[in-house]
Order: sequence, then C-alpha cells, then structure tokens
Amino acid sequence: MRNAEAILTIISERGQRGLPLERVYRLLFQQDLYLRAYAKLYANKGAMTPGSSPETVDGMSVRKIDTIIEALRYERYRWTPVRRTYIPKKNGKKRPLGMPTWSDKLLQEVMRSILEAYFEPQFSPHSHGFRPSRGCHTALRDVWSRGKGTKWFIEGDLSACFDNIDHSVLLDVLRENIHDGRFNRLVGSLLVAGYLEDWTFNATYSGVPQGGVISPILSNLVLNRLDRFVETELVPANTRGQNRRTNPAYVRRTVAAWRARKSGQPERAKALLKEARQLPSRNPRDENFRRLWYVRYADDFLLGFIGPKTEAEDIKRRLARYLRDELKLELNAEKTLITHARDGKANFLGYEVHALHSDSWRDGRGQRNINGGIGLRVPKRVVRAQCSMYMRFGKPMHLPERLNDDAYSIIVQYQAEVRGVVQYYQLAYNVHELQRLKWVAEQSLTKTLANKWRTTRNKVYQRLKTDLKTADGTYKVLQVTVDRPGKKPLEAHFGAIPMKREKWASVTDVETKVWSGRSELLDRLLANECELCGAKHDIEVHHVRKLADLNRKGRSPKADWEKVMAGRRRKTLVVCGGCHDNIHTGTHDGRALA
Repeated sequence: MRNAEAILTIISERGQRGLPLERVYRLLFQQDLYLRAYAKLYANKGAMTPGSSPETVDGMSVRKIDTIIEALRYERYRWTPVRRTYIPKKNGKKRPLGMPTWSDKLLQEVMRSILEAYFEPQFSPHSHGFRPSRGCHTALRDVWSRGKGTKWFIEGDLSACFDNIDHSVLLDVLRENIHDGRFNRLVGSLLVAGYLEDWTFNATYSGVPQGGVISPILSNLVLNRLDRFVETELVPANTRGQNRRTNPAYVRRTVAAWRARKSGQPERAKALLKEARQLPSRNPRDENFRRLWYVRYADDFLLGFIGPKTEAEDIKRRLARYLRDELKLELNAEKTLITHARDGKANFLGYEVHALHSDSWRDGRGQRNINGGIGLRVPKRVVRAQCSMYMRFGKPMHLPERLNDDAYSIIVQYQAEVRGVVQYYQLAYNVHELQRLKWVAEQSLTKTLANKWRTTRNKVYQRLKTDLKTADGTYKVLQVTVDRPGKKPLEAHFGAIPMKREKWASVTDVETKVWSGRSELLDRLLANECELCGAKHDIEVHHVRKLADLNRKGRSPKADWEKVMAGRRRKTLVVCGGCHDNIHTGTHDGRALA
C-alpha cells in the first residue's frame, strides 16, 4: 500500500507541474494498486451485485489480481459489456444504470485513481462534482460567497450528459495529457464495450456508462474544458470596472440631510435619510461595471451575472454554441433558464437561490448590508414531497411495510430519514420550515408503533417519551432502549434534530478512506492462510452482503464459518478454495477459530 501511495504521489506532482504523463500503462502491473482498489471497493453494496456475468467480489484473491495483470501485460484484457438496468427519476422518466463485472470494477478503480491523482490538481476550483473533499455543500457555499450583487442567474443543465459524451472529444483530452498509446487504447476499448439489455448486446457509440467506477472522472475530463472556456473567455469578457459609480439620487438626499442637520432641521434631515434608504447607494445601471461568476457540479452549473439581460442572453448563446461545436453536447432547453435574481428564484442542487432585499433590515452599524446578498432556500415542493412519504389522503399514516421490524429499527430508520434531509438543507435560511416534516414523520412513527403494538398513540408517547440532553440543548424525544447482556445497551431516539441554519455545514463527496498502511482485510489476505482449516494455498475471500444475513431466523444451528464471521463481526472470511466451495454448497464442517 505504501508503494501505491508513493506512485500516486509522484503522479500528482507531475499533474501539479502540468507535465504530460508517460508510461502509464506499466503502472497497471503494480499489484499494490489493485490491493488499494480492493480495500476501497469491497465494502460497497454494489460489490456483491453481479454484472453481465455471475462474478462478484466474493472469491477475491491475489491470484485474480495476477490474472488481470497478466492479461494486461500482453494486451489481452477485454472489457465485459455492462448489464443495463433502469432506475426511476423524479420526473417519471428512467435513468439507465450500467453494472460492470467485478474484475472490470477493480481495474476501473485502479485507472480512476491514476487519473484522479494526475488531473485533480488541474481541475477548476469552481468544479465540485465527483471530487475528493468537495460536494453539493461546497458548491452551494461557493454560490453564496461569490454571488453578492447578482442581477441574473443563468441555470445550466446538459441533456443526458453521461450518455452523450463524445468519445473522440474524451480521447483527445487524454491524448493531450497522457502520452501512452496503450493506456489510451484501453480507455477507448472500455468506451465501446457495449451493454446487455434483456440479454441482448447493444453497441455504445457515445457516452460513458452510468454506474461505472471510472465514469465520473471521465465526464469531468470533458467538462473541465467547459470550465476553462468560461474562466478564460466568458468571465474576462464580462468583467470590467473596479466599483459601481455612486447613485446621484442617493447622494443628493444624503448631502441634503447633512445640510439640514447642520442648519438645525433634524426632522427634515430624518425625512431625507428615510427617502435615501429607499434608494440604492450605487448606480445599478452602471455601464462600466460588469461581473460574471460560475459554479459547476457534475453536469449542472450556475452562472451569476451583473449587467443587462441582453448580455446574459448572449452569454447563454455562447455557452450553447461552445458546448455544441467543441464538446458535442447540448443544453437542456427546459432546464437552462435566465432568472432575475431578485424577482425570481433559480434552482441549483435542490435549493432555491435568489438575491435578498430588505430596506428595513439593519445590522449593528445601521447598514442595509443584506441587500444583494445570496439567499439559499428550502423549496416548498421539497417539504411537500418529503412529507408525502409519510402521508395518505393528506394525513400522516402508519407505514405497514415497517411493521415487521422491531421498534429499535423503526425509530432508527425514521430518525435517519429526517436527519438526512435536515442536514442537507442546513445552508438554507429557512431550514426551520422542515419542522413540518419532523412533525409529520413523528405522527407516522407513533401510528406505526401503535399499530405494531396494538395500542394507542397516547400510550406510545407515555412509554417512549423522554428528555435528551445534547450540545444544542435539551430535547423531548421518543427513545427506545435494547438491553444486551454483558454489553452496553442499544439506544435509538427520534427527535433532537436542530432546525437552525449552519452556514459552514459540510456534506462532501468524500471517498472511503484508504490508509497508507495495510488494512486489516489485506493483512489477512496476504497472510495466505485459511481461517477455517489452516491451509496455505489457493487462498481467496468469502464475502456476505451484510452481517444480518448470518442471523436470519431459521438459520440455527450455525455452521462453523458463520460462527467465525458473526463472532468477528466481519463480512469477510479468508478461506482456501476447498472451504469456499463447501461454504457455497452448504457442506462445510471445518473447525472454528479459537
């Protein structure tokens, strides 16, 4: 693993210096990079999901890594077509999702880590999607901090970006920076590997497969050209002037108020100042002042412009022309809008974005510094949509699909759902409106528990209601405690969710941490010893989807291998090939670890 980190550090240094990357293909022969990739991927839920072949992470071994490396060494590796399925979108349509085989996922993760190490230092600071330590909240804070004074929002959305990325454009970006024909050919063969839908092969002539491990960074490589175009051409062309000129009408009234006060007319001075406060202090139509800013998250982007609408429309046309002519992409006409910042609201990453204005609000110095600032709002449609999950016919109702769970699991699930929504919208100044969601969810929770226990909601409250002290104060919550002999009891509660704005809240696309040293799983794998029979050959790893599968009702008495995994609380077991086969056939009778 240390070798893997050293390799990626060297690659990153070349990226920082803007030097082309050479002999990249040889890095794919490094076993440590695959071990690092395995440590990152094996815990993902999708690791146990088969692609177009039955292969999953179950049965992972060093031998499998060596087989991939051997095929790559002689350029015999062939990508397997992904298995395509569809997931529903909010608008009722369906999004295609490709599921690669495990070997393809492993190799893609190795390639992704190399590309990320090299390109990450070169990516725009205004790009936030699919990047380490960045996410929706960093993008929204960028909008909030840079948008003061914005007059027009240009909302941008690309039509089926992942599906329409032009292969020639993507490969041009790679050839410009990576001077290794074998690596570029490997990426090219991945792009045209095709997909299986209803077990029928379909060729891919454009796009990157949604669901592929490497797909997000490949899309960022293409869209980084859009970032450069905006930052080097559009922003300089639409930025001029140091400050807006003062507003003559505002100056006349403030000067008149000063003279009236000097001449002993305080009432007239007060009236003049009141008139001045209804006017902008700077000229909002200053022809010599322009500003343009830009933020992108994946294929959604937002531009803020200070200037007339005609120029904002010209910016939109130039963007559409560049995307069409240079990147072979199209703007979504329905979602690419020009919105007045004060009179309307732009939609970005689930928030409503608008310019604040209040002549009556004052700070401690008596200034109207809220005017022109950017406000982030929770949309009312979001509150309605989230509440509808717990309602039937306009009223909170119990959820029958949860009645078979125990009370602890039910409360944990309700709490996680509500807390997740509140934490995402913590940047909004009206996050308190999610109090309705909490109330509706609480009514649904108590009705669900009352239905489960064949009792009334009042008795549920009497049984579970308690006070909980937190760093934010004391809250009234519904709490359940599960006693465990010899262990600390489990506690779950619903409530204690602060509905207050957190300007510096952070939910980023942080990847699973991969330590520079060996992980516990890799240590066990490289020890080359079966954890059931002690054999030291043909070693591989048995995986289960979740530990709860080992404790299902009707699975008693447990087999030895189940006892080992349950005792260690691990979803993995390092075994020899013979023991692994016996596990899958249900005939294993090996010894348990002491």
